[in-house]
Formats: sequence, structure tokens, C-alpha cells
Amino acid sequence: MKKGLIVLIVVLAVVAVLAVSLVGSYNGLVAQREGVNTAFSDIDTQLQRRADLIPNLVATVKGYAAQEKAVIGEITDARAKLAGATTVTDKATADAELTTALSRLLVVVENYPDLKSSAEFTALMDELAGTENRIAVSRKDYNAVVKTYDTKVKSFPTVLFAGLFGFAPADYFEAAAGSTAVPTVSFQ
Repeated sequence: MKKGLIVLIVVLAVVAVLAVSLVGSYNGLVAQREGVNTAFSDIDTQLQRRADLIPNLVATVKGYAAQEKAVIGEITDARAKLAGATTVTDKATADAELTTALSRLLVVVENYPDLKSSAEFTALMDELAGTENRIAVSRKDYNAVVKTYDTKVKSFPTVLFAGLFGFAPADYFEAAAGSTAVPTVSFQ
């Protein structure tokens, strides 16, 4: 009888240790997934800030460069795509399109010295530059949090139960294909 009780106590102790370990791992995954969600929200906030600045920038440029409707249309379309994007991949793609359109706008601005010297335009460009920096930092922070989370989800022994509890690897915020290409602007 004593031997059976000792075996039962040992088995219960092992089960208790495994249960505590499982609960700790689960709670750690929850905390890290929330970190990923928070970091994504930070990116989203900065992208929204940039999207909010763009109508003012476009309106300022329109007053000086009414004939540059194609570039302004690209910016408006890209901003709309960004506003409608919901996934990390969609936001990254829309962000790349908007960045390319803004690059084209800056090339157009070079042909309008009065616009470049406008205090309103300069202030908006300073705001946009600051926002671009914030977006870059937010992307970097998000990808660092995703790396930590994905490492935990894919590591042994967590990988054995992470899928059972709905913890899947998160997507990195990556630049869209072709986003490193220099935009071409034609004045014909």
C-alpha cells in the first residue's frame, strides 16, 4: 500500500510540474502574441498619421501643379488602398505603393520652386519626414517582436502544443516586391 501511495504521489507531482509548465508556456505565448498585436497597432497608427497628412500635402501641391493630376491620382488611390488594408501583407503592399507615389510627387515638386519655398509645404514635408521615420521604427519594433514570438512558437517543446491552442507564427512586415525600384517620372 505504501509503495502504491508513493508512486501515486510521484505521478501526481510529475503531472503538476507538467501542468504548471504548460500553463506558464501558454501564458507566455499569450503575452507575446499581444505584444505582436500591439506592435502592429503601432505601425497602423503611424500609417494612419501619414495617410492623414497626405490630403493636406496633395491640396498644397494641387495649387501649384494642377497639371500633375496623374501623380496626385496615384497618391489618392494608394492612400485609399492603405486605408482599406487589414492584414500585415495588405498593409505592407499598400504602404509600398504609397511610398512609391510619394516619391514621384517629390520628383514633381522639384519642378516648382515656388512650391518648395512655401512655408505650408515645408511644414507638411517636415511632418511627413518625421512620420516616415516613426513608421520605419515601428516596422523594426514589430518585426523584432514577431521574431521573438515566432521563435517561441516554433521552439521545442512549445511547438508541440502551440498549434493546439491556436498560436500560429505571425507575419513579418516586409516590403512589397519591387518597392526598392526608383520611380520614373516623365514630363511629356
